[in-house]
Amino acid sequence: MLNIGRTALDGAILSVMASLFLVAVLRFNPRLFLQDYPEDIQKQVPPKTDKEKRQSLVVGIPFLILLVAVPFISTLALKRQGGEGVSFLQLFLNAFGVVFIFNLVDLLLLDWLMFCSITPKFVVIPGTEGMAGYKDYFFHFRAFIIGTMLSIGAGMVIAGIVPLL
Repeated sequence: MLNIGRTALDGAILSVMASLFLVAVLRFNPRLFLQDYPEDIQKQVPPKTDKEKRQSLVVGIPFLILLVAVPFISTLALKRQGGEGVSFLQLFLNAFGVVFIFNLVDLLLLDWLMFCSITPKFVVIPGTEGMAGYKDYFFHFRAFIIGTMLSIGAGMVIAGIVPLL
């Protein structure tokens, strides 16, 4: 059976881990996420250097693993707890829910509050200070919609794999 409290807890755990990871990378070098910045900001600065491209991979791969591992482990735990009585829908809702909670935290806290409202210096790429893209709430909402679609896809894939284990 689906345990909404467990889904919420695991989603909160993913949100804290992923958010801390993202903030740490932004503090190190916001250009590593240049592809995730609004277009006006991307056009204002030179493309990533080869070194930045390599660094983006070095931080991006563990981040993607984190985004998949936490909902996968959560859904596997649900399956093991519920046994054969756990349906695909329950597995899907758990995996989707864990990822979606992070997606929502990313939108509300990281994007809208931190990036758009507060805009700390460490998220501002040098040479783009004061640009309109830093206050583009709709840009981040579109990314949230894309993240929701990816959450659905991840939920389906995880829910399809977990019963095989």
